[in-house]
Amino acid sequence: MIGKILLITLVLLGNFTFLGYGSDNPKKKRILVLDAGHGGKDSGATGQKAKEKDIVLDITLKVGMYVEQNLPDMQVIYTRKTDEFIPLDKRADIANKNNADLFISIHANSNKSNKPVGTETYAMGLHKTQGNFEVAQKENSVIVLEENYHSKYEGFDPNSSESYIIFSLMQNTYLEKSLNMASYVQEEFREKAKRTDRGVKQAGFLVLWNTSMPSILVEVGFVSHPNEEEFLISETGQDYLASSIYRAIKKYFIYFEMEELELAPTDELRNKLTNNPIDSIIYDPNKSITAINNEVVFRVQITSSTKKLGLDHPIFNGYSDIFEYKENNTFKYTIGRSAKYEEIKIELQNIKVKFPGAFIVAFKNNNRVDLKQVIDQ
Repeated sequence: MIGKILLITLVLLGNFTFLGYGSDNPKKKRILVLDAGHGGKDSGATGQKAKEKDIVLDITLKVGMYVEQNLPDMQVIYTRKTDEFIPLDKRADIANKNNADLFISIHANSNKSNKPVGTETYAMGLHKTQGNFEVAQKENSVIVLEENYHSKYEGFDPNSSESYIIFSLMQNTYLEKSLNMASYVQEEFREKAKRTDRGVKQAGFLVLWNTSMPSILVEVGFVSHPNEEEFLISETGQDYLASSIYRAIKKYFIYFEMEELELAPTDELRNKLTNNPIDSIIYDPNKSITAINNEVVFRVQITSSTKKLGLDHPIFNGYSDIFEYKENNTFKYTIGRSAKYEEIKIELQNIKVKFPGAFIVAFKNNNRVDLKQVIDQ
């Protein structure tokens, strides 16, 4: 009996590390795989000003940044961090080979009409409406860009409704947890980012087909809607979407571990869901997109080069929210980002440990502006 009590105690202490309780002993990190949809030769949906592959990469990297900065007991793995083409089956393989605890694939929607707006989040399953089928069909059509896709996907034809019957035969072990995660994402989008809620849905996505963990596909908005596209390409819009997904991840893992331990939510738990500014930001829908784009963003510049380095260069290892801009035929690179000068000053001190010559620069709509003038204003 004493041995059994000791075992239970050790399990509790180990699981509570993520929540911040108990032992100082390190716990095996939870592993999160973030998948930015499309990439490289696959542009995804195209709006009037931007391509899906670029929008979702920016948002995905921001999600990873928030997780890495605020959830130290979680390891983030990306299927891509640059503009490259990754086959759908390889994306699932990355998650499976790393024994991921959660897989999130991030996409942007489109429609022949420019009227639909809003976000929707999918779990793996058989589509129940024609609309769900069309979304899955669009996202799955990328396989035709892959070599030997007929054999790789066992004869699956993304344009044939018969091919999707296989998804009705699947017994998804992780469906309930996937649906829970999807509901957290939609709740955050609706309550904090103030997006139109198109709901939690199921459809047959190949990128989710072979993942052996809870998995969801997020559609962050419609590039086919002019105003929503403006929101999707704005720094502030991407921040609200990324921070919403981050909060959903945090909520999922906290409630998941509480459920594992059969514990009821407490005031301490609720505090852990709202313990920093990222957890409480709320978008003002009355604020114009022009105002969003004209907001000042502070970054820390660490290096410059006459040759393009690429955002996957080893110099950026361990850093997120990497930004490149060109000035006087020179490529310049920054890391970190904040709308508050006091916050970026703190980040600068940390960055200077590795990059002593780092300094703060300011941007409006991704164009550099005079820092002193901004501060004076």
